[in-house]
Amino acid sequence: MFIFVKRLAMINDVRNTVLSIISKDNRGYITPEEFNLFAKQAQLEIFEQYIYSYSNSIVKQNARMFGDGYTDVPKNIGEVIDEFSVLGSLSYSVPYFSPPVDYYYLERVMYNNIEVEKVSQRKISALLNSNLTAPDVSYPVYTLQETGLIVYPTTIVNNITTQYIRYPKDPVWTYSSFTAGQPVFNPSNAFYQDFELPLSDFAGLVVKILQYAGVSIREMEVVQAAKSEEIQDSQQKQ
Repeated sequence: MFIFVKRLAMINDVRNTVLSIISKDNRGYITPEEFNLFAKQAQLEIFEQYIYSYSNSIVKQNARMFGDGYTDVPKNIGEVIDEFSVLGSLSYSVPYFSPPVDYYYLERVMYNNIEVEKVSQRKISALLNSNLTAPDVSYPVYTLQETGLIVYPTTIVNNITTQYIRYPKDPVWTYSSFTAGQPVFNPSNAFYQDFELPLSDFAGLVVKILQYAGVSIREMEVVQAAKSEEIQDSQQKQ
């Protein structure tokens, strides 16, 4: 069974590992602002890979392409994605319902606990022109456009909720002061935000941040730097 494990202040450990690798052989330096920008892109890239991998694993599972011991691959990936599944209400401004600002994918749209079916622009015309299939409050439908959702019948102007997958929050490494010219980590800052990915993505985040910084890196260097960081952190806590 997959367990979603997070590491306390993982963003600080990731940054220390990144800086440790960069400082090796005088490869340069990443400012806190640059790190936060690269961290945001790295987290988003890994998050979107989870979405892609989940869809791909479902197809493979249905085709019975997984061998023994791998039958829970979709479930394992799905448990990570579930961490980003939330409920939200949609606000209305004629003629659209606006989706939440942080939504990535709408899983379900509900009206008074009735599921609203998503239909294409091509299909909605046919539905509206038929007395037999025209949507009503017992069988509502919606179309998704760039500006928002249009719910049919258009007499529905409230009580629309959704279960959706949100984007991960932008990671922000914050500091409060400088020591020997180096910023000092401050997780108490109001703008602080840790990574929202599981601990298993630690190495992947480091590698991608270094890639965004233009540093050529092998994963073994990440592992070695991470172990060194863990030893140092352990010694400081003793």
